[in-house]
Amino acid sequence: MPTFVPYFAYQDAAAAIDWLESAFGFAVTRRIDGEDGALVHAELRFGDDGLLMVGSATVEHAPVDRPSSYGIYARVEDVDAHHDRAKAAGAEIVLDPEDTEWGARQYRVLDLDGYEWTFGSYASDR
Repeated sequence: MPTFVPYFAYQDAAAAIDWLESAFGFAVTRRIDGEDGALVHAELRFGDDGLLMVGSATVEHAPVDRPSSYGIYARVEDVDAHHDRAKAAGAEIVLDPEDTEWGARQYRVLDLDGYEWTFGSYASDR
């Protein structure tokens, strides 16, 4: 179990889950729907140890304005192939794949509700 587990609330959580699977390669490992059919809680895996919790946006848990100064960074083996997959699924590309001065290759993208994701090859030396 990862130490940090991000949680995103989506306006249409079921559609967001389908899209996260298609565009980014997530896999649903747990899903709980309410009696009204709305998604209550879901857990999605990414890679060997990535985990994302997803729920439906409600009045109590409405998404706030998401400034572009924060987001999620996820490591991937093939940045360019991942970028192409996300773009083909309709992701809004913020920054095309680029090589950074710290030795990583990465790209930035927005998901259906405007959450920002960076996918790259960065590996900490720790």
